[in-house]
Amino acid sequence: MSSLILPAVLSGLTMGAVYALVALGLTLIYGVLHIINFAHGSLLMLALYAAYFLFVHMGLDPYLAIPILLPVFFCLGYVLQRWVIAPMSGGSEQNVLLVTLALALIIDNLALYFWTSNTRSVDIPYAYNTVEFLGAYLPLGRVIAFFAALAAAPLLWLFMTRTRTGSAIRAVAIEKRGAEIVGIDVNHTYAICFGIGTACVALAACLLLPTFYVTPQVGYTFVLVAFTTVVLGGMGSLPGALIAGLLLGVIESLCGLFLGESLGQIGIFTAFILILLFKPSGLLGRRAA
Repeated sequence: MSSLILPAVLSGLTMGAVYALVALGLTLIYGVLHIINFAHGSLLMLALYAAYFLFVHMGLDPYLAIPILLPVFFCLGYVLQRWVIAPMSGGSEQNVLLVTLALALIIDNLALYFWTSNTRSVDIPYAYNTVEFLGAYLPLGRVIAFFAALAAAPLLWLFMTRTRTGSAIRAVAIEKRGAEIVGIDVNHTYAICFGIGTACVALAACLLLPTFYVTPQVGYTFVLVAFTTVVLGGMGSLPGALIAGLLLGVIESLCGLFLGESLGQIGIFTAFILILLFKPSGLLGRRAA
């Protein structure tokens, strides 16, 4: 059994990177807008279908679809926040939750109506390729997703700390009224933030598709773990989301090894409860004053 632990840990790290990628956008949206986006999983599902249809109808490799889908889903997120979520919620955080939940239900049911519940996947030659590392054979797609997550989190952090738009986003997150006084367009900034969060799920979808499947319910597979990742890492903390995603992936893999694959996620929520008992603010979160 000991010879299986290292491969399980490495496999968990690669899966945890996917969780982190999905959670990055959710973390950014919460950190600025202070809302929980219930439509996050549904947008991930849409991105998976978009990458799938680009492959089926145009022969475009999912990885090559990244530069296409990122701006498309950024614009989708921008439009949803600026002209759907914000007007319908009227500035109330409770209403925002209801609006995003309604969006999730609408998107999921439309996908079920148009594309049925059939499971779909892409047939890519390298999908079954593996990479040997320390005696473990890891799927190539998961390895690519792992390094993409390691690159995406720092790049997003640099964007937030080194650009004027990032500075505006951080200013709005800290003090909305003060940001308005100094001339920052708060509504535009909110929409940009939501757009970036939605673009993150498009990146995750393109990295997932070579080794995963697509159904209208696929978002549920990731969104609950993504919410757990956001809270565990510290609400609004991008480095925390990355660390928490990798940690939860390892925990899930080890629990699957010792308890059975179907019980792997029990470890995720057990660890979630235990960590928050001792550190309620999350791994890298700040305790409220």
